[in-house]
Amino acid sequence: MKLFDPILQFQQEIQAIRRDIHAHPELCFEEFRTADVVAQKLEEWGIPVIRGMAGTGVVGVIQRGSSSRALGLRADMDALPMQEINQFSHTSKHPGKMHACGHDGHTAMLLGAARYLQQAGDFDGTVYVIFQPAEEGGGGARRMIEDGLFTKCPMDAVFGMHNWPGIAAGQFAVKTGGMMASSNEFEVTVIGKGAHAAQPQKGIDPVMIAVQIAQSWQTIVSRNVNPLEPAVLSLTQIHSGSATNVIPDEAKLIGTVRTFSTDALDLIERRMETITRSTAEAFDAQIEFKFQRNYPPLINHVNETEFAIQVMRDLVGSDHVETQVEATMGAEDFAYMLQAKPGCYVFLGNGTGDHRSAGHGLGPCNLHNPSYDFNDDLLPIGASYWVALTQAFLKAK
Repeated sequence: MKLFDPILQFQQEIQAIRRDIHAHPELCFEEFRTADVVAQKLEEWGIPVIRGMAGTGVVGVIQRGSSSRALGLRADMDALPMQEINQFSHTSKHPGKMHACGHDGHTAMLLGAARYLQQAGDFDGTVYVIFQPAEEGGGGARRMIEDGLFTKCPMDAVFGMHNWPGIAAGQFAVKTGGMMASSNEFEVTVIGKGAHAAQPQKGIDPVMIAVQIAQSWQTIVSRNVNPLEPAVLSLTQIHSGSATNVIPDEAKLIGTVRTFSTDALDLIERRMETITRSTAEAFDAQIEFKFQRNYPPLINHVNETEFAIQVMRDLVGSDHVETQVEATMGAEDFAYMLQAKPGCYVFLGNGTGDHRSAGHGLGPCNLHNPSYDFNDDLLPIGASYWVALTQAFLKAK
């Protein structure tokens, strides 16, 4: 690996920042302390700061030379609403909140890169280091764009990175085109007529109607969507009833749909609503159908991805760069940035959990798991990637 010596020298400082952020997790649009930590460090290193985009967003501006070329490097800052079961020294101090996706590590890696870039200045142009709030369901990327990210900070391309458990620590993985799916959610209410459970003929049973709808939905992906088109329809919640001898008035069905194309998403939503309304009508019930489209699919641009691959190969060697990683049905709101600007999003392997400090939970070191912890050995690797990417993109003449 060709890591940058100054980054290795201040690795312990960056690690301390990462663990401090881990111990003080904040949920989407509530990243006030985290944003203060980020802004204070950037200002301490002499980097001008823009604050307030999407409420808690922070952007550092690092400029050298005379070129008008610019790129953006993005890290997310928010935590998840879940209880951590780790017991090491930097465990979350806030019950019900946890950095279980590694955004603390993403923030620390970008801070490490920002410090080096400000001190070395060996590039020609402008780097915008983007610290984004509310990736976990809040659409913070979209909010930053709406608040003028790309007008206040004009850039030619934007790049993102996420740690990925299960991939060997320090190995990069990426692909052109669709890398992560769209995220969408539905909530359907079946409105029947309550009755005594011993007298079902006097009511309209929403539970049985909900069961019929749920079973029929499962034919959409298997029988309507092209088998070559990735798609997931998962019913994750059914809520109804309060007593064993009462047929309730209502039943709710809640879940998610994931696709890589708008055509597949349109088809699934249309078929879901048709099946729901037709089934309810057949049983004399009423329905309320809600379908919300959240994050679009994350699509890597060809030229920027090929450029990033070469940077990664130069940094860690071709053997440590997987260029045909399997796409995931998980979602990421960096997709909004890639809709607005060309760019590339990469995975950086987090390993299998052997790095965790004594006192970690007994569960696997997977994303969104209460035993997860970011691998601090990645800090100089991720920071060095950001620096190498910047140097190559804004090569000094």
